[in-house]
Amino acid sequence: MNAASQQLLKSALALPESDRAEIAASLIDSLDEASDEKADAAWAADIQRRIASIDDGSVKLVPWDDMMRDLQTR
Repeated sequence: MNAASQQLLKSALALPESDRAEIAASLIDSLDEASDEKADAAWAADIQRRIASIDDGSVKLVPWDDMMRDLQTR
């Protein structure tokens, strides 16, 4: 981090909590703007495929507690 960034951070940290939260949320949102439309479409298709496999019964769901118990015994 360069000196200007460090000074900006120091100033931001001196702000009230609510202002810091708004700034943090805005910074995080700015990182998400560069989404990959192809990746988003691929994720959506995969989610739909998984939902369909659950709905048609081709996938057996395992309760979380059962899965954790099985992992712990391995």
